[in-house]
Amino acid sequence: MKELIFLEPVLKECIWGGDRLSEFGYRLPSDSVGECWAISAHPNGDCLIKGGLYDGMHLSTLWDTHRELFGGLTAEHFPLLIKIIDAKRDLSIQVHPDDAYAALHENGASGKTECWYILDCDENATIVIGHRAGTKEEAERLVKEGKWSDFIREIPVHKGDFFQIEPGVVHAIKGGTVLLETQQNSDITYRVYDYDRLQNGVRRELHLEKSLSVIGIPFRECALERKVLPVKGAVCEELICCRYYSVERWEISGETVLPGTSTFRNVSVVNGEGKLGGFPVAKGTNLLIPCTYGECVAEGNMELICSTIEKV
Repeated sequence: MKELIFLEPVLKECIWGGDRLSEFGYRLPSDSVGECWAISAHPNGDCLIKGGLYDGMHLSTLWDTHRELFGGLTAEHFPLLIKIIDAKRDLSIQVHPDDAYAALHENGASGKTECWYILDCDENATIVIGHRAGTKEEAERLVKEGKWSDFIREIPVHKGDFFQIEPGVVHAIKGGTVLLETQQNSDITYRVYDYDRLQNGVRRELHLEKSLSVIGIPFRECALERKVLPVKGAVCEELICCRYYSVERWEISGETVLPGTSTFRNVSVVNGEGKLGGFPVAKGTNLLIPCTYGECVAEGNMELICSTIEKV
């Protein structure tokens, strides 16, 4: 089937959210929308397909019933989840489990490896990645005593930065940051600290026991090597290639071709406008190119974040 799969995003209101996702053309239900689940088959936010042969079908149903579009991948669930996040205020300090811990303690769920591409941020913005504790005992003491400035590792962030967040890494997106997140198809987050904020009059749940069980000690920074690959009509930059996903940034100025894959390619237009496969697209468009489509002609002046996985 030579058909692009366009998706209707799922918008999530959050205590820390804002209104900047309207810049992507989304109609927001309030001024506290923190997440756009742009390409998702997760039960907590399952995108609808809009237009074409599968109009009105959920992505999870397409995965379950038309596995040939995804190269015959055998995983039970669609493997990736793409979000666009608007952090008007700080997110909680948190950590994610790996696959083994999640399978054992979260009813067989997947763990969560994720990565962030910074779309925009305030001047002097920062994020939290990592911690300073040298031992598990020190980590437990700092967390239980609430000595966050001694525990967390806060670093400056700039538009265009990219970060890989492995399971076990303490992290937090801080206020004034808009980013695209590519992650495993998982909704498991362990909150370490939430600034004693109230939601509906009560403090949000923390997960200290689980957090301290999965935090990697000592913190080891993930070494990244971004590779720029000039192609005709575009610059393609490989941001990361790991066991869970490969993520690329395409800066298109003219006409180019997105190569076909053996599985599928997620595509989010994060700036500009143009055409993909002859269809008009603009900032905020999210789609999936199935393996059956083959090469896809892209034209215009736009920036894309794409992701795929290797067939195993």
